[in-house]
Amino acid sequence: MSRAMPYLLVGAGGFAGAIARLLVARWVGVHADTRFPLGIFVINVSGSFLLGVLATLTAGKAVANPEALGLALGVGFLGAFTTFSTFEFDTHALLVSGLWLTAAVNVIASVFVGLAAVRAGIAVARAFL
Repeated sequence: MSRAMPYLLVGAGGFAGAIARLLVARWVGVHADTRFPLGIFVINVSGSFLLGVLATLTAGKAVANPEALGLALGVGFLGAFTTFSTFEFDTHALLVSGLWLTAAVNVIASVFVGLAAVRAGIAVARAFL
């Protein structure tokens, strides 16, 4: 792999991941009328699942060129697709609005459902190895 290739892989993956994040967030926003930050929740849980799948497949060498795939999809795409900072900002906005219970549900659900999604992604990937 050339010196520039890792940066190109991460950049291309990040470009696609950022666009995918915008599309998913807008789609969820159109279809769900809620104060709960459902778009970011869906993005972070699905990204957790996909990272579990990807990490398992690349660690098990089940794919060709796992290093390049990990850079493009793991660091680039999923790094741009998921976002902890938006999760934190949305939670802060809920707290400022006095929606303490919704903020607590957001934090608890995001952490535990996200963790469950990672584990599910690992299990799915292992089923194909």
